[in-house]
Amino acid sequence: MSDVPNPFEMMMRQAQEMAKAMNPALESFSPKGFEKLWPTMPKEFMEMSFGKGVNKNGLDAKTRLLITLAGLTMLGAQSDTQIRMTVRHALEAGATKDEIAETIAQMAMFAGIPSMTRAMDFAREVMDEAGEKGSEK
Repeated sequence: MSDVPNPFEMMMRQAQEMAKAMNPALESFSPKGFEKLWPTMPKEFMEMSFGKGVNKNGLDAKTRLLITLAGLTMLGAQSDTQIRMTVRHALEAGATKDEIAETIAQMAMFAGIPSMTRAMDFAREVMDEAGEKGSEK
């Protein structure tokens, strides 16, 4: 085996060092922490913006979000932040945990089991978090 450093690791290490030099607070930056800055839109706003407010005979916000979740899964579940935010919004729009799981599971037929598993892991994070918040009330 050789001790040649991985170019990607070197680039990431250099970027981290630059970020620390410019702003020491970035040393502990977490993408999940940044994600928490985005609020979940109220169901009524989603319905007005993405649901029947656009086309009164069209899809409701919940269905649109489930379709979005299916698409994100089909893309290989590469966008963890987008998947978690879509699940959060789908729950707010009235989707059940079973509907979310079924939407992701259905994509195994088209995107493959690795994509489905990855998307399901991200969805579970949000659903577990939502369950904990619900039990605190």
